[in-house]
Amino acid sequence: MSNDLTPRLSLPYVVAGQAQKHITVNESLARLDALVQLAAESRAVAAQPAAPTEGGVWILPGLASGAAWAGKAAGLLARFEAGSWEFLTPAAGHVAWIRDEGQLAVFDGAAWTPLAAAFKALTAARSPLGAATRFEILEQEVTLSGASTATAIAIPARAVVYAVSTRTSAAVTGATSYGCGVAGETTKFGALLGVAKNASNIGVIGPTAYYADTPVVITAAGGTFTGGKVRVAIHVVRFEAAGVV
Repeated sequence: MSNDLTPRLSLPYVVAGQAQKHITVNESLARLDALVQLAAESRAVAAQPAAPTEGGVWILPGLASGAAWAGKAAGLLARFEAGSWEFLTPAAGHVAWIRDEGQLAVFDGAAWTPLAAAFKALTAARSPLGAATRFEILEQEVTLSGASTATAIAIPARAVVYAVSTRTSAAVTGATSYGCGVAGETTKFGALLGVAKNASNIGVIGPTAYYADTPVVITAAGGTFTGGKVRVAIHVVRFEAAGVV
């Protein structure tokens, strides 16, 4: 680390006798504006935006493209201000709100991972040879459209499901209610669920084993979805075999 930069955020110091000190101070303020209470527009957008938001920050995915983004390493923070891009290197432990996902992500020194993943599993028992039983929650905020929307997350193969809970995080439009289930059983975890913001349901079922990865499906009732978001949480028990011999 250069002696001219702060050790954690790489903010430039004002040095003795420096001319035009305001330039250095303003550069530090701009970086603080980006990094403090960090909110990134996306960590999935690979094409450099044509009309980026002033002060906007993007987390670069792999194989980013565009005049400024091409060739930049995945995980970098790309910040836009006054017609130009600045690329900032995050440090392990940095946390960002991902706007288009509606969730927090943490940088572990190599990649950005949803913060919920760090708390999603609790090992209830582990054998001396490594077999394990654990309770786990898989969670996603789903943007609704059309007749139905499937989650990107899935009930894991060979897991036992106890419940799927939902909360309407942005008021649903176009439908009068919705169901939560899986393909072929669209109301397995709840029917006629509320479209108003913060309406919630805990769809408890008898312990049910799934033998293939199975997305949860949110299905419109009384119309088709034209907007709205639902937070879906899958509550399961998972099992791990003993370690490799």
